[in-house]
Amino acid sequence: MKILVCISHVPDTTSKINFTDEDSSFDTNGVQFIINPNDEFGLTRAIWMQQQQGAEVTVVTVGDNSCESTLRKCLAIGANKALRIDLKPSDGFEVAQELANICKKENYDIIIAGRESIDYNGAMVPGMLAALLDYNFITNCIELTVDGDDAKASREIDGGIETVSCKLPIVIGAQKGLVEEKDLIIPNMRGIMQARQKPLEVVQAIKGTIRSSIIKFEKPSPKGAVKLVSADDIDQLIDLLHNEAKVI
Repeated sequence: MKILVCISHVPDTTSKINFTDEDSSFDTNGVQFIINPNDEFGLTRAIWMQQQQGAEVTVVTVGDNSCESTLRKCLAIGANKALRIDLKPSDGFEVAQELANICKKENYDIIIAGRESIDYNGAMVPGMLAALLDYNFITNCIELTVDGDDAKASREIDGGIETVSCKLPIVIGAQKGLVEEKDLIIPNMRGIMQARQKPLEVVQAIKGTIRSSIIKFEKPSPKGAVKLVSADDIDQLIDLLHNEAKVI
């Protein structure tokens, strides 16, 4: 069984975010990057399948050489090899095209991507990749079992959980629940040393179609001043809620 896990190199949520070029570009100076959390849930599930079913796990990202530290961490977690498609992508469709080009050459049985990344929250790439490959697609996936060519998966839907079955190959949109946070693998020294010996291949990009562009970034408006009301002054509290906040 061959599994491909798509990895996004994203800013840590504790990083201070700024923009340059008249707020049209993200400023990476001083920003710490991590594995996209939804991708890490998917990678952990893939490593379980590697350990239990002998699957070969490859991780891939679309990005420049700054992404290689994240790929090395994936190798330390347990992936067999890594691919970096050498391109600074402009939109999700371009990423999906680059990934599809790789997948058509290798014929992976299972492709796992996070349901969305925590930077742009587009939630587009897994679905577009499945469409480009004409593979079955299940997003918001919280459970996955594979027996031969048969896959059974559960996903969150409005108001409940849906369980479906299909044939491989399949694209999965992973999220918390596929594994839990306590199950995430922290690389140990042995894994880190082995990661240095594992292959990390740089692949030339095909530079496909770009269908969207960023016009401007804008930070949320700062929070307004806080008014403190004495616990004994109920009349003032009601007046503020009615006349200023206009919530009652």
